[in-house]
Amino acid sequence: MIEETPSIETPDGQMETFTVMPDGDGPFPAVILYMDAPGIRDELREFCRRIAAEGYYALLPDMYYRIGFRMTRFDEQGMKEMFDAMRSLNNELVMRDTGAMLSFLASRASVASGPKGCIGYCMSGQYVVSAAGTYPDDFGAAASLYGVGIVTKKSDSPHLLADKRKGELYLGFAETDEYVGDDVVPKLKAELDQHSVDYRLDVWPGTEHGFCFPERVGAYHEESAEQVWGIVFDLFKRKLG
Repeated sequence: MIEETPSIETPDGQMETFTVMPDGDGPFPAVILYMDAPGIRDELREFCRRIAAEGYYALLPDMYYRIGFRMTRFDEQGMKEMFDAMRSLNNELVMRDTGAMLSFLASRASVASGPKGCIGYCMSGQYVVSAAGTYPDDFGAAASLYGVGIVTKKSDSPHLLADKRKGELYLGFAETDEYVGDDVVPKLKAELDQHSVDYRLDVWPGTEHGFCFPERVGAYHEESAEQVWGIVFDLFKRKLG
């Protein structure tokens, strides 16, 4: 596989990224992986390599490029810094970054010109749902895993973009998740159904927040995580070509 670390020019500065694609000239359909709250690390790069192994050009942006945050400690102070970093982002900023990423992908000869995919975990579940509604002509498939912030009381709540979506959406939630309120799934389903969105929503039995990450000790649920990969790759295969 071919790996690179290009920087993308955004309205707010240079955003570092990690990209990986299969050997060869392509072009390959593109998939953007939006990171979870701890940020860029080898585990996410391995996810991108797995996506690329299925025949895609995978792009992993450092969404904390504005503040330069890197999580180096996992004690109480480290967690506080992580949540502060997470709160530095919002839908407006990330959608602006998404526009820059789409322009970058359009400039790459190795990237196919057709529909693109995106996948996001934890804090970025909201951003892939927003991306699918903000750029409906670009994203043919979007997958959110135990996403937070998808249903809020704010005017820019991602679920309110349901009427804009054209691609297919996958939503996988944990059975036990302290970061996702009990009202989220019912409200989300109601909005998606009202606008006839093409989607699948699963609540995975016996799982908790973080169940897709092998390095999340105590939370990783291998059987469910592998089934999720199968669902996501089937979605990409059908919608991205």
